[in-house]
Amino acid sequence: MAGQDERRVTDAGIEVRALYTPDDLAALDAERDISLPGEPPFTRGVYPSMYRGRLWTMRQYAGMGSAEETNRRFRYLLDHGQTGLSVAFDLPTQMGFDSDHPRAEGEVGRTGVAIDSVEDMARLLDGIPLDQVTTSMTINATAAILLLLYELVAEEQGVSPERLGGTVQNDILKEYAARGTYIYPPEPSMRLVTDLFAYCADRIPRWNTISISGYHMREAGATAVQEVAFTLANAVAYVRAAIDAGLSVDAFAPRLSFFFACHMDFFEEVAKFRAARRMWSRIMTEEFGARDPRSAMLRFHTQTGGATLTAQQPENNIVRTALEALAAVLGGTQSLHTNSFDEALALPSERAAKIALRTQQVIAFESGVPNTVDPVGGSYFVESMTNEIEAQAREYLERIEGMGGAVAAIEAGWIQDEIHEAAFRIQQGIESGERVVVGVNRFVEDHEEPVELHRLDEAAVRAQVERLQALRERRDGGAVERALKEVEEAARGTDNLLYPMREALRARATLGEVSDALRRAFGEHRPER
Repeated sequence: MAGQDERRVTDAGIEVRALYTPDDLAALDAERDISLPGEPPFTRGVYPSMYRGRLWTMRQYAGMGSAEETNRRFRYLLDHGQTGLSVAFDLPTQMGFDSDHPRAEGEVGRTGVAIDSVEDMARLLDGIPLDQVTTSMTINATAAILLLLYELVAEEQGVSPERLGGTVQNDILKEYAARGTYIYPPEPSMRLVTDLFAYCADRIPRWNTISISGYHMREAGATAVQEVAFTLANAVAYVRAAIDAGLSVDAFAPRLSFFFACHMDFFEEVAKFRAARRMWSRIMTEEFGARDPRSAMLRFHTQTGGATLTAQQPENNIVRTALEALAAVLGGTQSLHTNSFDEALALPSERAAKIALRTQQVIAFESGVPNTVDPVGGSYFVESMTNEIEAQAREYLERIEGMGGAVAAIEAGWIQDEIHEAAFRIQQGIESGERVVVGVNRFVEDHEEPVELHRLDEAAVRAQVERLQALRERRDGGAVERALKEVEEAARGTDNLLYPMREALRARATLGEVSDALRRAFGEHRPER
């Protein structure tokens, strides 16, 4: 057991002292560094009234193999009080392969829903009024395709593009750094990102065109400081790419959004969100000259930690998720997904998903936390931690800039190495017992009751492949071939790719076929290390 005077540090290496006093904030300029909620630098939140005006969106992530099964889960969650949709896609969909591709075998429907065509997207969204819900899609390399499929389904529902609201993750840089679901080399991948920016500015103005994600880097082992630094470094790269593509900063920056993890060091997480908002406000105004206040607002979605869930004593995860969700709310999140307690073992069961949703609802309606704006503001400890996270994150940003920016740092493998080293240190701490994980390295039980798990329906996987093959047989093959040729020609030129891609998908080209047209023009990314 640690003694009272033993030195305490966070995973990021920030020392936590036993007591904080006004002396710790002597150098703080309250007007410059904290201000009021809804005012630059947005340390206390991006909106003046925060949750007194409107609660965060409760956006539970779901993808259950087939489009029909996922649609049922969406309806179940909406009936129980969820306020936004969030779609998880299977690995073949993320990697641009149709469900009958040899490389998709064994992966169809495993980590989310399989979407091969506009008809699958229609089944996924059947009976859901797309002008009344907002939808978040966790998709990157094939983000443009999934957004276009969503738009086409809305069109068939009679919903015009300007009435659609939601977010597409569209954050390819973190895939090279931490997750691996990339297809094309970085340069054409960045073109797809900025083409989507321009397309949405023209056609889907309410859509958040990117969710710049620290979540997956954090899950891969990054510390809280690294999560802030690497996410903002990627964001800077996207802003520069959009400006280089001819877009003015205030034309696209208000639709940028962010996605962070929330792990178990409660106050470090609260401070992390405050520091990220303050840093982004200053980056956008001081470095990019943004004039629209919305361009400097870091609006973000939070997901509680997947890496913090344990397969041992899984009911303990309910408590972990509740604490992480509370930290996200105190940190000022705009939307929130709470992980289900059984997700370390399988896709979530209905019972586990409902408990996760109820966790948010208890915080929202019983805790009293939303009753005042930024209740932790002015805490000697939280403000000191916010300053320390910002200072350390800025050091990282300066190093990345010295390498030539995020793309160069990723291509050199430097960011990946930093994440791997942090993950190793954390795992060492768990194995040594220095970092306590209840039920894993302390308070262990010899026997645990089994948990009822969700199981993948193999018959639904077979049906997915059969529907795909039937689609290919009944569509106009010549029209599809011509449309795909136009996609490939556009990829070899400079026109916005989303317009020919939309027409190919309208003609019933599949996700894999459109991805292959781009592969022929762009090639595939092969990491050197």
